[in-house]
Amino acid sequence: MHYPHRISKRKRLRKHGFRARMRTASGRKIINRKRRKGRKVQVV
Repeated sequence: MHYPHRISKRKRLRKHGFRARMRTASGRKIINRKRRKGRKVQVV
């Protein structure tokens, strides 16, 4: 049985999570764009 590729949750969040987005100017733009659209932005 071959297991699917599993990335640890911590690793994933550090790369794509809220705090990672807030770190860069372009990431903050992404979050603001989602908020304007009405998307729920989850702070972990």
